[in-house]
Amino acid sequence: MIFANEIECNLNHRQGDISMASNFKIFSFETNDSLHLKLDGDFDGNSAYELLNTLKKNGDGFYQIFIDTDSLKAIHPFGKEVLRKKIGALKNQFYDIIFVGRNWREITAD
Repeated sequence: MIFANEIECNLNHRQGDISMASNFKIFSFETNDSLHLKLDGDFDGNSAYELLNTLKKNGDGFYQIFIDTDSLKAIHPFGKEVLRKKIGALKNQFYDIIFVGRNWREITAD
């Protein structure tokens, strides 16, 4: 599968801050009325916010949004918590957000 765009994740690392996943990337491509996002690297709280912001910025006008979790190497509890608490509002904004890949259950579990 070829991903046409890599969405830049702006990570602000300062000395003394809690360590954040600097290896997280989001790749995207479009098919007809669908947006496909492929998550790569470690998924932590900052990664969850990057995903949410990417959905807000790029998700309008798509019938379905697929989020592929296959390339996630680690899923941190705080990342799952941020995603779980914040994605509800976005699900009302978009028609269909679908998590796919071998890690979909882990990333969406309560």
